[in-house]
Amino acid sequence: MKANPHIAIVGATGAVGIELLETMERRAFPVGHLTLLASARSAGKKLTFSGKEYSVKELTPDSFQGVDIAIFSAGASISREFAPHAVKAGAVVIDNSSAFRMDDSVPLVIPEINAHAISSHKGIIANPNCTTAITLMALYPLHKQFGLKRMIASTYQAASGAGAQAMEELQHQIKQLEKGELVTVKALPYQIAFNVIPQVDVFLDSGYTKEEMKLANESRKILDHPALKASATCVRVPVLRAHAISLTAEFEKAITPDLARAVLKDAPGIDLMDDPSTKSYPMPIQYSGQFNCAVGRIRQDCALDNALSLWVVGDQLLKGAALNAIQIAEELA
Repeated sequence: MKANPHIAIVGATGAVGIELLETMERRAFPVGHLTLLASARSAGKKLTFSGKEYSVKELTPDSFQGVDIAIFSAGASISREFAPHAVKAGAVVIDNSSAFRMDDSVPLVIPEINAHAISSHKGIIANPNCTTAITLMALYPLHKQFGLKRMIASTYQAASGAGAQAMEELQHQIKQLEKGELVTVKALPYQIAFNVIPQVDVFLDSGYTKEEMKLANESRKILDHPALKASATCVRVPVLRAHAISLTAEFEKAITPDLARAVLKDAPGIDLMDDPSTKSYPMPIQYSGQFNCAVGRIRQDCALDNALSLWVVGDQLLKGAALNAIQIAEELA
């Protein structure tokens, strides 16, 4: 890989696409050449990176000539259609969608956890689901020390997880309610302002949603832990960005809150905020726009042996998407 690779971003005008550009700039990623790609309706839009203006081009099968790394963030159907063209042109694809995550031939990577898996790629590397990435940033350091056996998660997922339109809808609905107007619902199945929706993604025959099963199945793959027992309830909440997860985690070995804090305080990409005496615990408002995830409310679980209850927060658009993708690109470059 070149020291200053040619980067292409597919879905450059979307919420994650904008974060990818800002993240590369914040981390001084060594971009040699930059190509911005999106749908025909977005072609011609101007975006700025490192003080230079770039025109967005229409995505076609021929868009990847000379590209070293193509970062896809335009949905699974676009990834399935166009990622093979990028690979054929010689690019390594980092895909933010669900298209390839559970493909046995595609590494699913969180660099702090399994960067070694990158070397096994065959042209495509998958970025995990946002909730999976944030959850495992907290659980992996504990898993290494104590052996994770079971996790039960309740998620509090921001509007950002449903895209820029959902974020705009939340803000618009609040203004409508303030004016006494009828609320408009388009991007989400129900009103999100002053409400919570116990559905993220579509329902499966089991009664779980796809999002809930992504957290379980992707965690097993990333941790290389097929025996992990996992259950989740994923909920959309009226927060603009940054997800939160309430976790119950059961371990093979005996664990205490103090032992967990000793491990987590030195874990890469994690901030420990856990002092009830000063009401110190992480919240989405604090971690919107932050690269690190944070853990707090660590306590001995009352229902299970060798188990903790804890609270994790992270920016869905960053560690849950753009940051993780750029970290993978850094490993490649």
